[in-house]
Amino acid sequence: MANNTSNQTPYQSNINDIINPPDGDDQKNVGNNTTPAREPAHESTRSQPQGEAVQHNGNAGYTQPQSNGIAGTVAVSETQVAQLQNAAQTQVRTESRSTRGRYALSDFVIQRTLGTGSFGRVHLVQSRHNLRFYAIKVLKKAQVVRMKQVEHTNDERRMLQKVRHPFLVTLWGTFQDCRNLYMVMDFIEGGELFSLLRKSQRFPNPVAKFYAAEVALALDYLHGEGIIYRDLKPENLLLDRHGHLKITDFGFAKEVPDITWTLCGTPDYLAPEVVTMKGYNKSVDWWSLGILIFEMLCGYTPFYDAGSPMRIYENIKKGTVKYPHYINADALDLLQQLITPDLTKRLGNLRAGSNDIKHHKWFAEVNWDRLVRREIEAPYIPPVKGGVGDASQFDRYPEEQEQYGIDDGNDPYGHLFENF
Repeated sequence: MANNTSNQTPYQSNINDIINPPDGDDQKNVGNNTTPAREPAHESTRSQPQGEAVQHNGNAGYTQPQSNGIAGTVAVSETQVAQLQNAAQTQVRTESRSTRGRYALSDFVIQRTLGTGSFGRVHLVQSRHNLRFYAIKVLKKAQVVRMKQVEHTNDERRMLQKVRHPFLVTLWGTFQDCRNLYMVMDFIEGGELFSLLRKSQRFPNPVAKFYAAEVALALDYLHGEGIIYRDLKPENLLLDRHGHLKITDFGFAKEVPDITWTLCGTPDYLAPEVVTMKGYNKSVDWWSLGILIFEMLCGYTPFYDAGSPMRIYENIKKGTVKYPHYINADALDLLQQLITPDLTKRLGNLRAGSNDIKHHKWFAEVNWDRLVRREIEAPYIPPVKGGVGDASQFDRYPEEQEQYGIDDGNDPYGHLFENF
């Protein structure tokens, strides 16, 4: 990630250094400080692993799944491949693309379940047409309506339809039947950053910096599109087979031109202005970036309490953070300027915006242009086989017994999801 001519960078770490950090104050394990998976403040379509359906090694371009005459085969020349790769790896604003009714369940063969949630599950699937692997998120309409998540679900589709960035998951299309909603997305093979963090207990400073920098670029892009993400956490960060991050689960993402008041997200990561239900803006994502960096460096979140979410909220409102002695001095300085309730001092919310974060001394050696082009080798390469539907980095789940694709004409909620 450093600005040098070698392919080997200071962020290159042996896998054993990540899973088993070296001894010493800077890499001391935190033992019992590691925390279990967190529940969201409000139920959402969260913790659903998606993945990288389209590989882009050599001359393999980005390919969308082909459907029964609805979406034709994508044939590209080598020049067009290069253009597609550059477009996918460049931080640019994009116009919304249509995803509605683009595919059908018959276009795919379901392989296995990758994750489950409150409203459904995510399946690894293979296209019957181009034979590539994708992830399909299946949401039960009745459950979405029952949990009053119609707006969030439609927002997720709209946000994913609008964005395109190297560090964001791609939505290729959506469709529905009488009972379910379907979202066809990338299959990201490397699994959740959360799993890697729990195995290592905490990350070495350079490793945390690498992931934080990729997240910062993605958040900066979203904010440029007028979108607040609002659910940053390791569970929503997936690793592609090259070790780069993809932010997934846009269930709480929202277009916000100025301020909003909704209480949503994961308790450990909520900014104080969200907890107190004051109006808030995009700066809540930069607070969450601070919490993420803290958790990567320490193995736990600064306001964690095993008792209940309400105790976490109280800790957040008190604002007292105990920083371990082993945190790098530059990282500590950045964290103190991100995890601050004072919006007039929080980096990312000041006149220079995200540049205050990018230019901070903790990120001094980061070459942001090379990073967004994915030219920096990741510190950890997941042990997966690319392009063959390798889901070894995901937990096994009992398979769904309910039949998909039922169209019996009884669809009481279809009008609520017209754009699917």
